[in-house]
Amino acid sequence: MALYRGPRAATGLLGALERAKHRLRARADDVVDELLGADARERIASLGDHDGPDEFGFDPRVARYAVLAARAIYKQYFRTEVFGLENVPSGRVMLISNHSGQLPLDGLAIGASLLLEAPRPRFVRSMVEKWTATLPFVAELFPRVGQIVGVPENCIRLLENEEAVLVFPEGSRGISKTFDQRYQLTDFGLGFMRMALAAKAPIVPVAVIGAEEQYISVANLHSIARLFGMPALPVMPQLLLPGGFLPLPTRYRVYFGAPLTFEGDPDDEDAAIEAHVSVVKGHVQSMINRGLKERRAIFW
Repeated sequence: MALYRGPRAATGLLGALERAKHRLRARADDVVDELLGADARERIASLGDHDGPDEFGFDPRVARYAVLAARAIYKQYFRTEVFGLENVPSGRVMLISNHSGQLPLDGLAIGASLLLEAPRPRFVRSMVEKWTATLPFVAELFPRVGQIVGVPENCIRLLENEEAVLVFPEGSRGISKTFDQRYQLTDFGLGFMRMALAAKAPIVPVAVIGAEEQYISVANLHSIARLFGMPALPVMPQLLLPGGFLPLPTRYRVYFGAPLTFEGDPDDEDAAIEAHVSVVKGHVQSMINRGLKERRAIFW
């Protein structure tokens, strides 16, 4: 018996496979909706109707899967406490936070808190390092769940669309801190302030407590990292332990400060921009210091 019966049979087989794929996808979507629960579904629905990927690649259907995973990490694993959510205004806003923990789980916590707990749910669009666009899988996934390569044009367009944009001005320097540098802010870049001025967006300072201890880095092999085009290569002894690839289950605490507004030209001299940046950095460091004083213990 011949296995191939011509173009018509092949077309029929492809059609059957496509219908099966759609049925499986619909069933998976139903399961995810059920697991999300009524409250999360309503919060996601309140953000507006989205028929498909937007101009940046954000796909609401994929994002629902990400929200399900993020909620488990945010609530069950890190048992996150949040303070000051009422400080985040509606409309365009830039969130400026400290950065740490070797993996950007602090960004996940900030985004989950605004979506799942804020009085006015917001979907946060995070600015990520340009090198992530070169990573297999990550380059595809990040845009689907709303993350944007951190170039000024993207950020300003999102703000002008009245979005909430999360920026980590420490960049890779912050996320790859060694344990002895924990909760000490590195230099803030100036770009975020120029973007905020260009879009006339208020800035909400954010402090995350807990991420600094999730991975214990004792050194950074910068020269080796550069050979592979990586921003850092941390040395983490815990990776040698069974299950050490998982972050330690520290307790996260996320603080949102009062909005800050700044006047000026985005093309002002660096000295003028640095003065504004120093104010924001001071607020974030002050919130970190207060959060550390209020913290009872690292894991509870």
